[in-house]
Amino acid sequence: MEIGGLQKTTLIDYPGRVACTVFLVKCNFKCPFCYSSELVLKEKIKQQPKIPEQDFFDFLKKRIGQLDGVVVCGGEPTVNPELPELCKKIKEMGFLVKLDTNGSNPEMLQQLISDKLVDYVAMDIKASKEKYPEAIGHGRDFNDIVVNQVSKSVDILNKREVDYEFRTTFAPKILTKQDILDIAKWISPAKRYYIQNFVPQKTLDPEFEHLKPHPDEEALEIKEQISGLFDVCEIR
Repeated sequence: MEIGGLQKTTLIDYPGRVACTVFLVKCNFKCPFCYSSELVLKEKIKQQPKIPEQDFFDFLKKRIGQLDGVVVCGGEPTVNPELPELCKKIKEMGFLVKLDTNGSNPEMLQQLISDKLVDYVAMDIKASKEKYPEAIGHGRDFNDIVVNQVSKSVDILNKREVDYEFRTTFAPKILTKQDILDIAKWISPAKRYYIQNFVPQKTLDPEFEHLKPHPDEEALEIKEQISGLFDVCEIR
């Protein structure tokens, strides 16, 4: 398990909890608006300082009683076959586990839920079904496979066997208002859906650092139209 970063305290990444965030390297997507190229691109992964797994667990031992949980994100955590064992070790120390995922590995997602190795899942919905190739940096021949896998993960989470949320970064150039409306119809009815504001900085594709985010008013209009499809629908 390669760990590419550790945020020792976060009050926002795990709703209602004090947590730390551990960043695992490698991802099967290459979203141009991604903020973590050092965990995605092979040439940058080589240069990214790694944290030994034992050092991470030594840190957790010192935070027992101080932290509620651990956010496991990436990159994409589920590309690591060792992920269930990592989550198991964290749980055995008494911490809650939140998983951030792109939903491309529904088999592992179901395993983690069935084995009670995660307590909260935040799943990114990158785009409407037709826009997935553009949103994840892959060719259209890859699209049907990805959408099928993501759809399976949506269905798994909507069983509500674990606490969860869906979220979409409202990326300019790729996503329009209609795309968000299409996403909402696709994943609903669901517990929570968040529209995340795009921040034009440190993106995988440097071109996106010069793009203007969609106007706040546009996101608010979308929220008003789709709120009835979810228990909670907010803008971040």
